[in-house]
Amino acid sequence: MPVLLEARDLKKYFKTGGGMLHAVDGISFTLERGKTLGVVGESGCGKSTLGRVLLHLLELTSGEIIFDGADATNPDKQELHALRERMQVIFQDPFSSLNPRMSVSEAIMEPFKRRGGMTKADMLSETRILMETVGIAARFENSYPHELDGGRRQRIGIARALALKPDFIVCDEPVSALDVSIQAQIINLMLDLQEERGLTYMFVTHDLSVVKYISDDIMVMYLGQMVEKAPANELFRDPKHPYSKALLSAIPVPNRKNRKKRILLTGEITSPVNPKPGCRFMARCPNASEECNRPQELVECTPEHFVACCKYDTL
Repeated sequence: MPVLLEARDLKKYFKTGGGMLHAVDGISFTLERGKTLGVVGESGCGKSTLGRVLLHLLELTSGEIIFDGADATNPDKQELHALRERMQVIFQDPFSSLNPRMSVSEAIMEPFKRRGGMTKADMLSETRILMETVGIAARFENSYPHELDGGRRQRIGIARALALKPDFIVCDEPVSALDVSIQAQIINLMLDLQEERGLTYMFVTHDLSVVKYISDDIMVMYLGQMVEKAPANELFRDPKHPYSKALLSAIPVPNRKNRKKRILLTGEITSPVNPKPGCRFMARCPNASEECNRPQELVECTPEHFVACCKYDTL
């Protein structure tokens, strides 16, 4: 499949009273058209910031973004408008991402109004088609967000993201605020839409059971850096980085007789403000040594499986 999105050494730093916070620090990857890249890690690891940087909701400190073969690192106003139609986002909280004063149809119609060039009748017709596509019954057309459950509110968010027929969608924990039964419905809807429309997703989540189901490849982030990236099945079968192993050990297993041994992490979390060179996971790693004080480079340990750990082959 052709590459739709390429990130090259992306960095996003924030100035704080104590120095520069390295929220995203040297992330590089490629994402093929029609595929899903899952991005996982603890809260604060920079996964949501990475998505916002790709969409230019936050501006890069440095690095390059290549979208559909063209440089999209520093677009001018006109180029950014064009990019915004092709790159969309589904936010984590479906309630706070919607205007409480807009009805369902008004909220979904908003992208058409922003773009312009359509009559009101055409916009309403397209809105009703989108409502049917994402599974919102016609009787909710004039309802408001507070009158709907979380699943229907998130369906509105998905419809808004689809309105301008994008190629790439950042899904920022789109099911974490929903009940488990509703999560399954939304994930299945997203998979169906991906197949029908050839969509490319970056799926940001902390739920590893969900990310395995929807992702082709998974990137594990820790304190702004990629520590491992591999095809989804490969990562779950044979994780290489000690942090990835700890995350996977925490997945609940419904079978009491087949429980996995939980890897409990101890030690202080390294500060992301002016971090020292070397492995940022070292303070919590049970296998750390002096060798870990030097910068850890991503290496391809097996085909398409990358890890940033100097001791991965000895663990």
